[in-house]
Amino acid sequence: MTAPLRLESKDGIATITLAQPERMNALNFEMLDALIDALETVRRSDARVLVLAAEGRAFCAGADRAEMIQRKPAEWEPIVDHYLDPVRCIADLDIPVIAKLQGDTVGGGFGLAICCDFRVAQEGIRLGAPFVRIGLAGCDMSAGYYLPRLIPLGAATEMMMTGKLVRADEALALGLVHRVVPAEELDAEVGALAEQLRNGPPIALAFTKRAIRRSLDLDRDAEFDYEVFAQVNCIQTEDHQEGVKAFFDEKRAPVFRGR
Repeated sequence: MTAPLRLESKDGIATITLAQPERMNALNFEMLDALIDALETVRRSDARVLVLAAEGRAFCAGADRAEMIQRKPAEWEPIVDHYLDPVRCIADLDIPVIAKLQGDTVGGGFGLAICCDFRVAQEGIRLGAPFVRIGLAGCDMSAGYYLPRLIPLGAATEMMMTGKLVRADEALALGLVHRVVPAEELDAEVGALAEQLRNGPPIALAFTKRAIRRSLDLDRDAEFDYEVFAQVNCIQTEDHQEGVKAFFDEKRAPVFRGR
């Protein structure tokens, strides 16, 4: 079995590459734990910048459907909370983190991207948190915390409550991504930004990042606790089962009944 991701480091720039393109880099437990371990390795290293990248046509398609099985609420709570651990790791790193978005970035993958400090997107990709389309709360995987802080509240509300996906150009206009470039320019654009940040003053950048994150915290952990509570409840509903069946199996519009 191939490793779910790669961690490489050169000249002060660390790169974590999600490497299961055949699964659209879905966050199964193996990928999740490997990502957390890689982020911890980066934290202990002398890297001055981290690039979070991926292979294939999707940056990350979110949680792996195969692991969305029937469980009791008490079993789901630590699992849903565990999915937020890589978000916590990324946000708490003292070095700049760049999300290199070469493909569609949805669900849990969207959560990983929006907690990074920079997002550079390839033209034409889609981004969003379509959780409500399968009967889950739109505030999952950090979206409830970061999205209303990154873009106008009205736009965040529409994305979270309708499951709307936005194209890269619209994401740029909203301020959701920092730069949008053609596919052939993505490596160079991210590389240039990473080098600029690597050559910056690391202590000053660390304090700057902490200041930015502190300004957001009208309590991140409390919001994450609520995200876990909301999603554990939604996972138990018939609406969620209907949403999964309609979206993945029968390719039709779901019929939600509020139970």
